[in-house]
Amino acid sequence: MREAASRIRPFLDATPFEIAAGLSRARAAATPGGVVRWKLECFGVTGSFKIRGALNKLLVLRDEGPPGVLEAGVVTASTGNHGRATAQALSLLGGRGVVFLPRTVADSKRRVLDEQYGDVVELRLVGDDAVESEYAAREEAERSGRPFVSPYNDPDIIAGQGTVGFEMDAALAGEALDAVLVPVGGGGLIAGIAGWLNHARPGIRVVGCQPRASAVMAASVRAGRLLESGRDVPFEPTLADAVAGGVEEGAVTFALCRELVDSWILLDEGDIAAAMRRVLGERFALVEGSAALPVAALSQLDPGLGSVGLVLSGAGISREGLRVLAGD
Repeated sequence: MREAASRIRPFLDATPFEIAAGLSRARAAATPGGVVRWKLECFGVTGSFKIRGALNKLLVLRDEGPPGVLEAGVVTASTGNHGRATAQALSLLGGRGVVFLPRTVADSKRRVLDEQYGDVVELRLVGDDAVESEYAAREEAERSGRPFVSPYNDPDIIAGQGTVGFEMDAALAGEALDAVLVPVGGGGLIAGIAGWLNHARPGIRVVGCQPRASAVMAASVRAGRLLESGRDVPFEPTLADAVAGGVEEGAVTFALCRELVDSWILLDEGDIAAAMRRVLGERFALVEGSAALPVAALSQLDPGLGSVGLVLSGAGISREGLRVLAGD
């Protein structure tokens, strides 16, 4: 994790990890001395944490792969945020790529990729679920001989995402942190954060947050095997579209989530919408539904855990998310 943090630091500034005043007051009412901090990845350069993993992976490829590997091109798959992060990293490093997206991708995320990074990446829409576009991207990478940059299923990606936890730990210095709540899709973010915080702060409670409409990883951990989205686990529309969909077979994140995540909280759509409004009202920040999951989950957390960190993962709000906020 330290190596990943050192590798990406010349390109990225640390995001804020600050006290959420209103949430802290509510927490302290139940737990004397309780304090809530949120890690504002929504203020990152691409509007999400994903740039960390993408940049770390591409820097490893540039430094350890064959000469000209980035110029020759990479292949990736995404529900939007990872695609934008990879495109941004490629633009910084002088590379090119192909981004596979599910046809259900939020229009806002597809438009950003097309309008801002059209000279860096080619977009291909395949399937209705994230795992379908991932399989198609892997096939294209194998066919073309180009590296596949996974959105989560790669140790270099996980290490990059884990720098969120590294920064949280550094910002706290000697202050306590009893629990951290993290949105979960494929599991790369929570695996990286938990990997560092469990090392740096033994005993910390790591809580995964997912929309009830698409909670593949939580259900898989409970079942002891990876389940299939839409067949074994419901796959329904959700405001938390960035974490929706399946997890590819053999994902290294599954074992890490089983080992490192202490508990899971599933959220209904009304809870997610209310949390999005809460962030807007308290921090004047627009966050996507996935980023609001930890805020929504806070009320269900053991009140004995006084010092809590929330990871607000991204700002790529969908049209439906905007309608929810506008209708308040």
